[in-house]
Amino acid sequence: MVRRAAASKLGEFAKVLELDSVKSEIVPLFTNLASDEQDSVRLLAVEACVSIAQLLSQEDLEALVMPTLRQAAEDKSWRVRYMVADKFSELQKAVGPKITLNDLIPAFQNLLKDCEAEVRAAAAHKVKELCENLPAEGRETIIMNQILPFIKELVSDTNQHVKSALASVIMGLSTILGKENTIEHLLPLFLAQLKDECPEVRLNIISNLDCVNEVIGIRQLSQSLLPAIVELAEDAKWRVRLAIIEYMPLLAGQLGMEFFDEKLNSLCMAWLVDHVYAIREAATNNLMKLVQKFGTEWAQNTIVPKVLVMANDPNYLHRMTTLFCINALSGACGQEITTKQMLPIVLKMAGDQVANVRFNVAKSLQKIGPILDTDALQEEVKPVLQKLGQDEDMDVKYFAQEAISAVAQRLRKPDCPAKASEEPSARGADKNHFLRPRGPGEDTGKAHRERAARAVSEEAVEAARLQTRPRDQHVSCMEILETHLPNWKLQN
Repeated sequence: MVRRAAASKLGEFAKVLELDSVKSEIVPLFTNLASDEQDSVRLLAVEACVSIAQLLSQEDLEALVMPTLRQAAEDKSWRVRYMVADKFSELQKAVGPKITLNDLIPAFQNLLKDCEAEVRAAAAHKVKELCENLPAEGRETIIMNQILPFIKELVSDTNQHVKSALASVIMGLSTILGKENTIEHLLPLFLAQLKDECPEVRLNIISNLDCVNEVIGIRQLSQSLLPAIVELAEDAKWRVRLAIIEYMPLLAGQLGMEFFDEKLNSLCMAWLVDHVYAIREAATNNLMKLVQKFGTEWAQNTIVPKVLVMANDPNYLHRMTTLFCINALSGACGQEITTKQMLPIVLKMAGDQVANVRFNVAKSLQKIGPILDTDALQEEVKPVLQKLGQDEDMDVKYFAQEAISAVAQRLRKPDCPAKASEEPSARGADKNHFLRPRGPGEDTGKAHRERAARAVSEEAVEAARLQTRPRDQHVSCMEILETHLPNWKLQN
């Protein structure tokens, strides 16, 4: 443990010493630690090697450091070899181009075909950085002759972590090798990885498509892309589905509107009725980004009608998704589409039999209120909100009151519901009464205690309602605070 601690600080210590002291005292220590009997010490010596190599000249490096580094790259412990692979880019920059070509490239080849999958995966992660840091003169030849043959073997590796690591960086080689080499040598590898049985491999290829698009255009991959995207979109793991949704706007921009409408539009709509809430939420945000990319006309003809049809779905969660979509799309679509197509559906849903849908109608009307003109607010929105404000459900009533306040501010009229003369709302409207000055003759005894008792009773009922609310419905921080901090506690 002591030697490990010393090894971890050796490189940092070397940086503040004079060069002669580094060569005479630090390098021998480094050599001893790099050949220690414990692999946990030897692997930390590799880290120190980066700092020491930056301080020495090429001649000193070759004589003092490289023998130890070559030994570490072939160490009997896979942990030490893993550390060499993990620090390879830093080592490459520290030793310079000449030693890289003579010593590090052969060592890297060995790491790429190491018997341990963890070592191969760590080396695969560094392929792109290694190629970028090679000298510009002769870079293409070195990659084609000394790196690419080993990469081709890793594409069909038996370990999925190795293939996934390679897939996350291999697309970046296309910008280094240029169009002709990419089409001839890299494109077959991309296509093979798009058909890989491991979803992470396919996902990593799709997530880096922009690199290939810059060099050869995405059309070369489109026919192979589609099956891979469809499989990922229907993967049993919801996190895989979530990841492909996040890349959909990027794919849409690269594939174009026509290809997207023909092949991928139905997938985007199917995600809106996924059984996992996170997928439905991501799909809603995805539609907003697609509208921003393709324009309001495309939205009006392609997306909005399909979204509004879901308002009649027998599943209340899907009806709520319609409201969430309207919240997201209203800003991107503008006032005309929102008023003519979306608003009537929202107003119609105010009569839904499920309370969760009704109070989300109130929240949606509050959300789209700033987009609507004052006539629509006054004649259509306000009467519906007032009706919801008289709803038998406490949640519906609360969110309707919130929306009425927002609409009143928008209309610049003094008819907000929170007037001093009105009855306090069910959800703690009078929660600050103990902070205001008492008027003459105001009772602070029995009446005060009765108010506190009523508040406790109401909060207990509300807490029970929040606990039984479907998991799919978010509960705001303010709701929780108001539920669990009853007025009587604050009064005490």
